[in-house]
Amino acid sequence: MYGFEAMTFNIHGGYLEAIVRGHRSGLLTAADYNNLCQCETLDDIKMHLTATEYGPYLQNEPSPLHTTTIVEKCTLKLVDEYKHMLCQATEPLSTFLEYITYGHMIDNVVLIVTGTLHERDVQELLEKCHPLGMFDSIATLAVAQNMRELYRLVLVDTPLAPYFSECITSEDLDDMNIEIMRNTLYKAYLEDFYRFCQKLGGATAEIMSDLLAFEADRRAVNITINSIGTELTRDDRRKLYSSFGLLYPYGHEELAVCEDIDQVRGVMEKYPPYQPIFSKLSYGESQMLDKAFYEEEVKRLCLSFEQQFHYGVFFAYMRLKEQEIRNLMWISECVAQNQKSRVHDSVVFIF
Repeated sequence: MYGFEAMTFNIHGGYLEAIVRGHRSGLLTAADYNNLCQCETLDDIKMHLTATEYGPYLQNEPSPLHTTTIVEKCTLKLVDEYKHMLCQATEPLSTFLEYITYGHMIDNVVLIVTGTLHERDVQELLEKCHPLGMFDSIATLAVAQNMRELYRLVLVDTPLAPYFSECITSEDLDDMNIEIMRNTLYKAYLEDFYRFCQKLGGATAEIMSDLLAFEADRRAVNITINSIGTELTRDDRRKLYSSFGLLYPYGHEELAVCEDIDQVRGVMEKYPPYQPIFSKLSYGESQMLDKAFYEEEVKRLCLSFEQQFHYGVFFAYMRLKEQEIRNLMWISECVAQNQKSRVHDSVVFIF
């Protein structure tokens, strides 16, 4: 019942909520990013990060450093924090934490299947997979020739199995089908996560509904923009949109018939929460759209920490940490490639 979480939440969730709020205070600040943007070499970045919570993970790395090393070590810290929280969690928080990793599982499945299609080495692909999305039989994905085999041989024993019911076909896997598979799986995953949060009720349902609705709407916009000029029909496009969110159902109907970015903009500007995102873009421009969406997402994630006694802080922390790792990757790449003039292009400040 909404409003009564304070009476019982701390019995099982109090310790972990304190832990995650402690982790949140260790996120890099605007001052840290400004210092990182001044760095001349990757060793300078390492030296600065050694003074933050990433210190123990980077201090023993020898020079010369690579961007991949920095990103790997920062991701390792996130994975260690996640595993610690998962070990301490009881139901229903443990299930909630597992849901957070399903998106990475979907990305890993798509990465392996796409790589195998282009005859890449499986071991090399496994190294590129996100560690939060690993499962036991992931290496055997390479043997599948079509969706049915992919499901029957590998995914039937994973948490993704229920999401595959919508995209099991006997069609051979090609780039187009794999992209449709990714978006169909993501749609099923978001809808399932949304239902689970609604079932939890209270502040968790309220805050997670908003965060997941934003994610669903962002994916609807990205699917629309990426499918302009492809052979994807309007009906196929509509099937990939999630059945919740601010745009559901009327916005989806309008997005399904959009033919260019300006028509997408026209649809989105009818929804007040999304007006500021599109007002930052000039007409016909979609390059900065991702950054504008990330900035809006970060704002919403930070707001979820303003309320207590809910699970949304765990989701928010994981997302903020992933954004921080994206920021560090961009800064490191700009420094490594001597493109410092572009260093602020994709950095999204968190605090």
